[in-house]
Amino acid sequence: MGQIPNLRDQLRQHLTGNRGSSVLHDQVGQLLDRCGPAASAADIASWLGRCIVRWRESENPAADEAALVAALKPRFNQQLPKPRP
Repeated sequence: MGQIPNLRDQLRQHLTGNRGSSVLHDQVGQLLDRCGPAASAADIASWLGRCIVRWRESENPAADEAALVAALKPRFNQQLPKPRP
């Protein structure tokens, strides 16, 4: 069985990244670019800093995540294609 990712560490990586190293930073930058000049790293960090993240414990986190993604269709959540055998 694979290792369960530490979501706090993954989020921390996204929040401290930049457009070249974080898909989230790049996507937020693209969103902000539509509203005016190219978004700076500070603009992106400011936007992300206003977001609210909540944690919830679960007996089946994968199923809960799948249900939330299906219900909410979050703008910045992209499912990567599964590798073929």
